[in-house]
Amino acid sequence: MSPRALLSAALLAVVALPLEAQERHVLRGATAIIWNLAGEVRIEPGTGNDVVVEVTRGGADGRRLDISASGGELKIRYPDNEIVYRAGTGSDDYRNGRSRSSTTLNVRSDGTFNGDWNAGWRRTTVRTYGDGLEAHADLVVKVPAGKRVEVNLAIGSMTARDTDADLMLDVHAAAVRAIGTKGRLMVDAGSGGVRVENAAGELEVDTGSGSTTVVGSRLSRVLVDAGSGSIDLRDVAAERVSIDVGSGSVTGDGVATDDLLIDTGSGSVRVALSKVPRRSEIDTGSGSVTLTLPADANAELDIETGSGGISSEFAVSMDEFRRRELRGRIGAGGGLVKVSTGSGGVRLLKR
Repeated sequence: MSPRALLSAALLAVVALPLEAQERHVLRGATAIIWNLAGEVRIEPGTGNDVVVEVTRGGADGRRLDISASGGELKIRYPDNEIVYRAGTGSDDYRNGRSRSSTTLNVRSDGTFNGDWNAGWRRTTVRTYGDGLEAHADLVVKVPAGKRVEVNLAIGSMTARDTDADLMLDVHAAAVRAIGTKGRLMVDAGSGGVRVENAAGELEVDTGSGSTTVVGSRLSRVLVDAGSGSIDLRDVAAERVSIDVGSGSVTGDGVATDDLLIDTGSGSVRVALSKVPRRSEIDTGSGSVTLTLPADANAELDIETGSGGISSEFAVSMDEFRRRELRGRIGAGGGLVKVSTGSGGVRLLKR
């Protein structure tokens, strides 16, 4: 074979390298920060002293991604401002147009994003359909105990499982799931559902739109701030539970806390408590409230509705009772139960 033929064969071999090959990056230091516009992210327990990120390129243009790691930061740069991530293209949902997603954000020249526009940044759209740079990066992030990891993602999905670390997960349009995590867990989602299972530590969730579900978790505190979307807590114990939702219902079953705060602009509240908190305050602009307490509950009551009735399965010693106001106590009194609705009735039920 001639030298030219040998060179051509070698070049073809390079081009034919499998796109699925993993690239391994080590992020040193107490904190690791990761930036990726599109892909699937899995966060798992790691060993040793450093966070390790395994990257698998995907899409027809995946080879064009520029991936760099320096110190404790990994940046994935996409050389275009129209990015297509065809996740789930073989599913019925995609073919029927139900799984389409698009988000536009400001991207700096180094591949980082979030924040307001500044000179030199470019407006970038990432979507699951249409034309553009077809590229994404799937990540496996291996986290040793005691680390702090921040992962930023535009479109895709993110799952953290069995880690013992502080995690800050920031997504624009992606589902987030955390299972068996320990430590501080902070989730910031522009749109997309958040589900947390069997977690321990501290939980903060901030969503623009999308449901939040917390199941089987023992936490120091639960803070949820949602623009719109349902909130569901099941078998959750925490020193403090604070929920603020602009539009969406709040449900809970088997919730144990000393400090319960729920505020909804519009949406019903239906919560079953396993004990009476020292303080519980529930406020709805528009929506009914159903609160279930243990049958032997002792509590002080302060209930007021703008329009809607008040009913109780408990015997109530009343200090004041009007059509839409009730102040008194059940049992010997104790923890405060304060409920206010703009429109919607209030019911107290026995567990």
